[in-house]
Amino acid sequence: MDEQALLGLNPNADSDFRQRALAYFEQLKISPDAWQVCAEALAQRTYSDDHVKFFCFQVLEHQVKYKYSELTTVQQQLIRETLISWLQAQMLNPQPEKTFIRNKAAQVFALLFVTEYLTKWPKFFFDILSVVDLNPRGVDLYLRILMAIDSELVDRDVVHTSEEARRNTLIKDTMREQCIPNLVESWYQILQNYQYTNSEVTCQCLEVVGAYVSWIDLSLIANDRFINMLLGHMSIEVLREEACDCLFEVVNKGMDPVDKMKLVESLCQVLRSAGFFSIDQEEDVDFLARFSKLVNGMGQSLIVSWSKLIKNGDIKNAQEALQAIETKVALMLQLLIHEDDDISSNIIGFCYDYLHILKQLTVLSDQQKANVEAIMLAVMKKLTYDEEYNFENEGEDEAMFVEYRKQLKLLLDRLAQVSPELLLASVRRVFSSTLQNWQTTRFMEVEVAIRLLYMLAEALPVSHGAHFSGDVSKASALQDMMRTLVTSGVSSYQHTSVTLEFFETVVRYEKFFTVEPQHIPCVLMAFLDHRGLRHSSAKVRSRTAYLFSRFVKSLNKQMNPFIEDILNRIQDLLELSPPENGHQSLLSSDDQLFIYETAGVLIVNSEYPAERKQALMRNLLTPLMEKFKILLEKLMLAQDEERQASLADCLNHAVGFASRTSKAFSNKQTVKQCGCSEVYLDCLQTFLPALSCPLQKDILRSGVRTFLHRMIICLEEEVLPFIPSASEHMLKDCEAKDLQEFIPLINQITAKFKIQVSPFLQQMFMPLLHAIFEVLLRPAEENDQSAALEKQMLRRSYFAFLQTVTGSGMSEVIANQGAENVERVLVTVIQGAVEYPDPIAQKTCFIILSKLMKWNVALTERETGRGKDGPVGFADFVYKHIVPACFLAPLKQTFDLADAQTVLESLFTLCKCVQYLQQEYLPSLQVAPEIIQEFCQALQQPDAKVFKNYLKVFFQRAKP
Repeated sequence: MDEQALLGLNPNADSDFRQRALAYFEQLKISPDAWQVCAEALAQRTYSDDHVKFFCFQVLEHQVKYKYSELTTVQQQLIRETLISWLQAQMLNPQPEKTFIRNKAAQVFALLFVTEYLTKWPKFFFDILSVVDLNPRGVDLYLRILMAIDSELVDRDVVHTSEEARRNTLIKDTMREQCIPNLVESWYQILQNYQYTNSEVTCQCLEVVGAYVSWIDLSLIANDRFINMLLGHMSIEVLREEACDCLFEVVNKGMDPVDKMKLVESLCQVLRSAGFFSIDQEEDVDFLARFSKLVNGMGQSLIVSWSKLIKNGDIKNAQEALQAIETKVALMLQLLIHEDDDISSNIIGFCYDYLHILKQLTVLSDQQKANVEAIMLAVMKKLTYDEEYNFENEGEDEAMFVEYRKQLKLLLDRLAQVSPELLLASVRRVFSSTLQNWQTTRFMEVEVAIRLLYMLAEALPVSHGAHFSGDVSKASALQDMMRTLVTSGVSSYQHTSVTLEFFETVVRYEKFFTVEPQHIPCVLMAFLDHRGLRHSSAKVRSRTAYLFSRFVKSLNKQMNPFIEDILNRIQDLLELSPPENGHQSLLSSDDQLFIYETAGVLIVNSEYPAERKQALMRNLLTPLMEKFKILLEKLMLAQDEERQASLADCLNHAVGFASRTSKAFSNKQTVKQCGCSEVYLDCLQTFLPALSCPLQKDILRSGVRTFLHRMIICLEEEVLPFIPSASEHMLKDCEAKDLQEFIPLINQITAKFKIQVSPFLQQMFMPLLHAIFEVLLRPAEENDQSAALEKQMLRRSYFAFLQTVTGSGMSEVIANQGAENVERVLVTVIQGAVEYPDPIAQKTCFIILSKLMKWNVALTERETGRGKDGPVGFADFVYKHIVPACFLAPLKQTFDLADAQTVLESLFTLCKCVQYLQQEYLPSLQVAPEIIQEFCQALQQPDAKVFKNYLKVFFQRAKP
């Protein structure tokens, strides 16, 4: 072996050596006999370096996985012997191999097993067991091999082909017949031998039992000697977590519902009598988390049995199953309420399914009602934050609690389905008692009280948030709680979690304010002062900006009396913060977007006349325009690149804010109706000069382009005079990305204004195409994937542009570009349809061809009717290029015949060319006369569906 290359296997080697090692590995994988060198090195223990040993196993793994069938019988025998001799050597080694080597060896054994077990190595397990016996090192490897085999055969995360899945099923069936009882016996011997002396091997063996129990005969494990041993392990501290997991797998095994019920009940009886149900005596939370998972498994198994028995009409056994479930509820509740969230989280599945049963029962017993209430109280308690929760710097623990809260919410929703009245009454009781004394209550209790009110909105669903109409008792309870929330003064509580929950709940129940609008002023003040947008916490300010926007939008009809007051109060929050003033804004630019949108909504939806709306909108946008002009001048003079970037950022924000105000307009309230066209046209005139700024082009163009998109929607044809000069600037010094982002703007204009923009399109068509072709023809490194992807995306954008032009009824824009240019465009479309392996572009190209042909047919008919000829040369192009494209593209391997609709369209349009197809084109391809006849008849069918089905068969036959 190349000793120099092997040096690169060490993780501390420099990058050159590592590259060389990688290249060497690739070379050995291709080499037909390199695996033999590696096999010999392993068998004779040539190398002591762990990384080289691992490397040798990797080469063997590749050989077995991908090239095993190429080996002779003798060579295959050599690999088997190598692995067995390596295994024998492990019995004598003074030190065991590193874990990563043992795992890799186990993987190679497992790969060889699935390849050879059914044919050449039926005695695989007996050969391995005869080598390892009860030697602890051998047992360790034997168990690792078993886990690797289970992973190959059963692991659902590994994607298998249908052939591999069939092979795996056959292997499992053969193992069940031939060796599983012997394997189970070996596991029993290992557990018995090592349970007190080698916890690592014992835990490994328990893991193997847990893995295999899902697909072997359960009676081999679920019997007195095995279960008693597992229960014994439950009392040994170092084994009990793994024993718990193993019992969980036993309980989880699919089986007859009555047998499952008996198994779970007998297991519970033994666990209870052994004292495991007295969890308040247990201090080991890691074990309790596993035990909670086991109880969850037992509970859910009983529920599955109950469901099956009910479905089968076996009422007697179903009643027994329900009784068995009920006897576990007390333990379930103890685990659910446990202060450790992992323990509580592991039992939620059982709890959820138990409530689902209660939902199906017509009448609940007193005990069941008490259980529902107990679950409800447990959920309310467990929703509460603990003292350690870090609100300012949320890490992994906090993220886990947020996920846990989501699980509890699902329980609360399920409780609402079982007993909505009880849930409402319980939340009301907790909410009212907490808010009466909120000043002296800990933050987490105040937060959870408001949180529960918030959660009721989803737990008690209504259409369109109409919580305050319909069911009177529910409406009045929610109304009372909302009234308490907004009048209690709790919005002043000095904790971010309470403040945020207050605002979230106010917005969630915005319909309350249509019923009791007298509370709007005090809530608006909370939003606008130190409790909301001016809070000391940036997190609260940011979230409030978004919630304030939602609150104003949803209550726009009620906002009229407060509009000017709100606009005055948010004036300082609208200020554009240039980089040089050093002043830290209260809100980030993203948050300011919501404030601008809110201001726009207030103005547009007000009951003011158009003149007043215009004046208010001008007051809102004039400071932005003035700042923009000053900052643009500063940018033109700025030398330092960092300063240029921050100025460009600020300019971009200004354009973004103006764009965002326009979101307030709608079909009912257009810019024109509100008298605001002039203001936005002024904005356009202010922002467009940024396109000619040579500095920070990307960010400035991006902002102005977005603004233009908005103005095309809002100002309609009033925007058209600005488009030519804007386009001219945006086409200067273009990169692929610039063009990709510019083309959608032109597409939007073309699709919206159609014939109105025909002169503009005629004028800029070729300049745009020249810019596109120039970028596409630029040379790039052969393996530069990002450049290739950019070109592919630009090509798609180019074809999308042509599709928009032809689809908007303006094919003459292309036709009027002069014969040479027209041909160039059409050739690129043909290339897109046939040559590029890009199905999205291909589909677009066929749509373009189809549109052009329909246009040509219509125009020819019209001109012929006037005694004139059709478009010069187009018929020739159809015969020379479009017809062949329709036949060549579907024959490509990359073409999906199932999605041939666009080719069908083009071919259908070729009906007019039947004579040409029949007499010239198809004979030139050496197509048999009877097939030509058949094809032309199918093409002339009036039913497109018949032709489409025929077409698939035609091309499937013709594909090489």
